[in-house]
Amino acid sequence: MLAFANAKINIGLNITEKRADGYHNLETVFYPIKLYDVIEITDASYTHCILKGIAVPGNPKDNLCLKAFSLLTEDFDLPAQQICLLKNIPIGAGLGGGSSDAAFLLKLVNDKFKLNLSAVELKSYASQLGADCPFFIDNKPVFATGIGDIMEPLPLDLSPYYLVLVKPDSHISTANAYSGIKPKKPFTSLKDLVHLPITSWKQEIKNDFEGVSAAEYSEIKEIKAALYHSGAIFALMTGSGSAVYAVFKKKTNLPQLEKKYKVIYNV
Repeated sequence: MLAFANAKINIGLNITEKRADGYHNLETVFYPIKLYDVIEITDASYTHCILKGIAVPGNPKDNLCLKAFSLLTEDFDLPAQQICLLKNIPIGAGLGGGSSDAAFLLKLVNDKFKLNLSAVELKSYASQLGADCPFFIDNKPVFATGIGDIMEPLPLDLSPYYLVLVKPDSHISTANAYSGIKPKKPFTSLKDLVHLPITSWKQEIKNDFEGVSAAEYSEIKEIKAALYHSGAIFALMTGSGSAVYAVFKKKTNLPQLEKKYKVIYNV
């Protein structure tokens, strides 16, 4: 059985306060995009994960798909599976690829073995794998708070627009990104700002990580400037970086950016 695990972007990201447990509260909007990893599960003599496509750093045994499957085996008697993961979503880009893979693996196993787990139950498993992992169960736009784990549905549709993603070679450490942040509650919540006309987003919607990352990685600022010069209505780094997305009114080509960076069209 196959599943296509999509990426997400953050439309704005405000770090609002540091918590007593060392984590940070935030507010952001998670929005699904059309960029996919592919996951296949087949019966096997022992459970293992085969990785293809973009190289994934670290030990394959620590892959979130394996952790997701292992989580389900604690409650269900499941036969061993070969998990084949074709990575297409860039790593360390703020696109949530690992969380998406884990969430879609949960859904895939649920469907294959007819576990009859509800969306609420799947989210409970997903929450044990990552704060943003439950988002990919419903896979619809949400306004997220807490550490990104408190979500409420948000009516937002960017389908009339043309989205482009630009990924520089930089791999930005989330821990390092947080270390440069000074938490501050915004004057106006993102929950309200995203309902403004999209032409207002450039002035109103920010990503707190972007200022920190752009100071160290000049390509972030360069990419944004090029996107706006090419006619983007709105451009922003997603998550803690390093990918930058842009919203255009119509289909566009960015040959100058293609010479230096990975450009993915129509996401």
